[in-house]
Amino acid sequence: MAAVRVAAERSIDAPADVVYQCIANYQEHHRPEGFLPPSFSDFRVERGGVGAGTVISFKMKLGGQTRGMTARVSEPAPGRVLVETGKGVITTFSVEPEGGRCRVRFDTLLEAAGIDGIMTRLFAPRMLKPVYEDELRRLEAYAQQQVRTARAAS
Repeated sequence: MAAVRVAAERSIDAPADVVYQCIANYQEHHRPEGFLPPSFSDFRVERGGVGAGTVISFKMKLGGQTRGMTARVSEPAPGRVLVETGKGVITTFSVEPEGGRCRVRFDTLLEAAGIDGIMTRLFAPRMLKPVYEDELRRLEAYAQQQVRTARAAS
């Protein structure tokens, strides 16, 4: 069984609570119509929709191949850490306040056996990291838009 870790992080110019709510809310924000990059498709909320207990399914296209995934969401540290757990994949989203900004980290552990394990070890980091970097850029712009919308409404 091969285990590969892929991580990306970014300092985001938006409040930690706003960014975390964008990540935790799969019904409105954490989806292709929100901040997810075009690599993600067929996104569905199977159960719940916000935070712990949510179950999602989606497809992800990497390197010309599309793979379906179902994941269950937990919140080991509500407001700071959210985890998606699927078959052979665990992704942790961490949000740390830094004044009026925050540091966001995506950390994925991929496990696969046999030839899939070899392919995962060889290619997953090179294919997944750019997707995460794009997603973090999109998340920052999206969170900033949420802040502007909230200010305009008040």
